[in-house]
Amino acid sequence: MADVDEQLAVLLRGTDFGDEATRRTMERELRARLAEDRPLRVYCGYDPTSVDLHLGHTLSMRKLRQFQDFGHEVTFLIGNFTGLVGDPSDRDKRRPMVSAETLAANATTYAQQAGRILDMSGAAVRYNAEWLGKLSFADVIRLCSHFTVAEFLRRDNFARRMERDEPVYLSEFLYGLMQAYDAVALEADVQVGGTEQLFNLMAGRKLQEAHGQQPQIVITLPLLVGTDGHEKMSKSLGNYIGVDEPAREVFGKVMSVPDPAMRDYFTLLTSVPADEVDVLVGGPPLAAKKRLAEAITASLHGAAAAAEARAYFEATVQRRETPEEMPAYRIAAGAERGLADVLVAARLANSKAEVRRLVAQKAIRINGGLADHFDEPLADGDELKVGPHRFLRIVDEGARA
Repeated sequence: MADVDEQLAVLLRGTDFGDEATRRTMERELRARLAEDRPLRVYCGYDPTSVDLHLGHTLSMRKLRQFQDFGHEVTFLIGNFTGLVGDPSDRDKRRPMVSAETLAANATTYAQQAGRILDMSGAAVRYNAEWLGKLSFADVIRLCSHFTVAEFLRRDNFARRMERDEPVYLSEFLYGLMQAYDAVALEADVQVGGTEQLFNLMAGRKLQEAHGQQPQIVITLPLLVGTDGHEKMSKSLGNYIGVDEPAREVFGKVMSVPDPAMRDYFTLLTSVPADEVDVLVGGPPLAAKKRLAEAITASLHGAAAAAEARAYFEATVQRRETPEEMPAYRIAAGAERGLADVLVAARLANSKAEVRRLVAQKAIRINGGLADHFDEPLADGDELKVGPHRFLRIVDEGARA
């Protein structure tokens, strides 16, 4: 396998352990484990509580891919049991419960989307209901005996809720216990997760020791800010870049990321060397942003698609050209023809409320002119421009019949 120092330099890039003592401990333990010169068992868990993955989810996938590239054994764990509760780690209120049926439906696309980052032919895909669903109540009691209530209440988000006299549910305590048991079931050497999950990952170490296993090394990564440059990337906030979005859409959204966020995006989402990042971030912002957008787009769609997306952006946004070819949206006879209905159905907006905001922001054009109303009727042949780089041509099947 590769030299230990070479592996450490790559595997620790972009990590955030919250404090220097934890970093030193994990680096020391990882160095020792790598020195054993064997494939390490590495995993990360993903609760399928939504259909689509976004770039924020790919931070851990990219770390898994780095382990893969060094010859380690990677498991892509789908939390079809933990997802019933939902991870409370980054929440100041309880997550809504998700049904097993919804989780199963969402999980069907997760491995395919992860395949944009991971080599799925060399990765194991596991579901934690495989072992969590088999635990008896007596088993759960024994697992609970390794932790105190005080340990859980010291967590920042739980402590804040207690101070506000807001409820903390026992099911949320059990989430950390379930995630910890995943490490035992997989006999993990390394678990990758977000910094907000550090408590759960460290609980995994404690349970492994109680089960006579060598405690896992935890690799934690910071939260990725969204395209607004401030809030955590989230579909609900509309500041996300979807893993399955077209190359042109990915490129255009990355170009909208505020300049101060570029360094983190380079570090967390690309393999561009640190010294080159320094040069890019210190140079003309537009050139750096294009390099960033092309690198991220290429990681999801390949170099050719990324180059085409860059050319499309330069033509439509920088030179303000209207593309000769644009996606067509077909309106069936009798279907809604209002602007909001069409944009939501065509997935150019998440809701009618978003269309209303875009119209107010003068971000939608119809045949070159600004849209006057969020539900303006559309006709056959109308050409829409949404934001700086998204286009749509209307094909009215009823009018052509």
